[in-house]
Amino acid sequence: MSRSPTEHRVPNADRLDEDGARITVDVDGQEITVFRYDGEYYAVLNFCVHQAGPLCEGRLTGRMTTDEDGWEWTYDDEEKHVVCPWHGWKFDITDGTNVSDSRYVVPTYDVEKRDGELYIVR
Repeated sequence: MSRSPTEHRVPNADRLDEDGARITVDVDGQEITVFRYDGEYYAVLNFCVHQAGPLCEGRLTGRMTTDEDGWEWTYDDEEKHVVCPWHGWKFDITDGTNVSDSRYVVPTYDVEKRDGELYIVR
């Protein structure tokens, strides 16, 4: 039996007025953080699966990669990662996947914008 999605209005969503902004809200006893990144909105559970750290309090970043020889570094700002402030685990905010090991995933949620309001859809 599947449940219908539930919407939760994001209070103070006007604070998400620039890229990199975030706001954490309580949704049924769970902290969910809404990020604004490249003009889009992403919602991630504020819980690192490594050791239960406050994942979404970490910095937002892209991805650093090297060429085949390992000499030339490139920064890819198309990828959207949050870095856990406790131990540095990185997760993609678009799908919750750990950057180093795809076996580890944090929950993400859809964000909808209607009539100037943001809603987390669970």
